[in-house]
Amino acid sequence: MTSTAPYLLTPGPLTTSRTVKEAMLRDWGSRDGAFIAMNARIRDRLVRLVGGGDTFVAVPLQGSGTFAVEAMIGTLVPADGKLLVLVNGAYGQRMLRMARTIGLDVAAIETPEDRPVEPAALDRALAADPAVTHVAVVQCETTSGILNPIEAVAAVTAAHGRALLIDGMSAFGALPLDAGRTPFQAVAASANKCLEGVPGLAFVLVRRDALDAAAGNAHSLSLDLHDQWKGFEANGQWRFTPPTHALAAFDRALEEHEAEGGVEGRGARYRENARVLIDGLRAMGFRTLLPDHLQAPIIVTVRMPADPRFVFADFYDRLRERGFVIYPGKLTVSDSFRIGCIGRLGATEMRAALDAIRATLDEMGVATGAPAGEGNQE
Repeated sequence: MTSTAPYLLTPGPLTTSRTVKEAMLRDWGSRDGAFIAMNARIRDRLVRLVGGGDTFVAVPLQGSGTFAVEAMIGTLVPADGKLLVLVNGAYGQRMLRMARTIGLDVAAIETPEDRPVEPAALDRALAADPAVTHVAVVQCETTSGILNPIEAVAAVTAAHGRALLIDGMSAFGALPLDAGRTPFQAVAASANKCLEGVPGLAFVLVRRDALDAAAGNAHSLSLDLHDQWKGFEANGQWRFTPPTHALAAFDRALEEHEAEGGVEGRGARYRENARVLIDGLRAMGFRTLLPDHLQAPIIVTVRMPADPRFVFADFYDRLRERGFVIYPGKLTVSDSFRIGCIGRLGATEMRAALDAIRATLDEMGVATGAPAGEGNQE
């Protein structure tokens, strides 16, 4: 580890394996048979990850995960439909903004950032508003690191005969999402989160019948999932220049994901990372925003220490010099910062990060990470 190649304790982009990086050393022709076969392999693997069988299809897109979420909303919600967004963080707010920008009829149920979305509130809202055709929710809201009750939200949505759209960005590949048990119409995610690929590639898994019915819905040519899907079905090719190197890295990342034990194996490593991190931070006096039963093993939000000698920008820079990059906070409910648990990292790296945090506090003259007032969330 050097000062130019730190470990990324962030929600993505994140630290990748050497073999994923090496997969990008080859150039690919976008019309080459081997590249077309790679795309088909990636799409098939993604569908298998949710147990989608012949019911779901995978539609990859160029760009970040936000591109995929906007494509999902813009393609699947028709102009005469109405979207209800469950919001408890910045990424729910982003979906709300997308729908408004597209020009859709949209409403929101807002919950504080440190609380999960409420299925009972959704039940009441759907009963009161028959115009709602689609519900959108974030599975793991990385604003706080909270895990939302996807199964309960899906059950309520299905009971009212509406369609569920999931932003699975920070959960897909590490937290369970089974299409056979959880009714949803589509889920959007990206390569550079729990699947440990590189940025530049996102995807949507969507019910084949819903996508077939969505012809002509899209507000955008480049974000038209139906058109992209039809292109793949016709000749296996992308409509526009594909991110060839990111796809090669993703193909390798999916092999490594399967070798680790798939969703169960990847999730187990991340849960251990989170346990080591949270226990170590609490031993230094830090307090997490969330109680353990709401904490997803993806990213941990930490309350800012009360000691006036703790200056986050200084803390960040000193940690970076020691080989670890963390994330600033994104909350309105609490002054905080965030530390990720995902990427090609294990308990050894998490303990090394804790050692670096402890040394940095000592260097800054900060005796404890305790915030002002109470708030131990053990």
